Amino acid sequence: MAIDAISYIYAATVAAGGIIGYVKAGSIPSLGAGLAFGAILGYGAHLNSQSPPKPLFQLGASLTLAGLMYLRWSKSGKLMPAGVICLLSAASFVRNVVVYNQQLPLPGRSQW
Repeated sequence: MAIDAISYIYAATVAAGGIIGYVKAGSIPSLGAGLAFGAILGYGAHLNSQSPPKPLFQLGASLTLAGLMYLRWSKSGKLMPAGVICLLSAASFVRNVVVYNQQLPLPGRSQW
């Protein structure tokens, strides 16, 4: 399997968003969460790049981030940054389900 460049870009975008939040607003929670989720998503991209790919970690992280950012977006009503990260995370989740469908351990599907 080739390197999952899209997932690495997504992870870098999330980490960069945390850094930008810190630089613009001095938000240490934004920096910590952005770097933590960026690292988690980067590890998930690494797992997706293995042969065979292991997408569950990336799926869980992107779904969690989409849910958290949706809550922030619904409370603030602002598209930036929570809405954008929510949409990117949801798109990443759907992309990973579509691309890695054969590697997902679904009930009734043999893994061997």
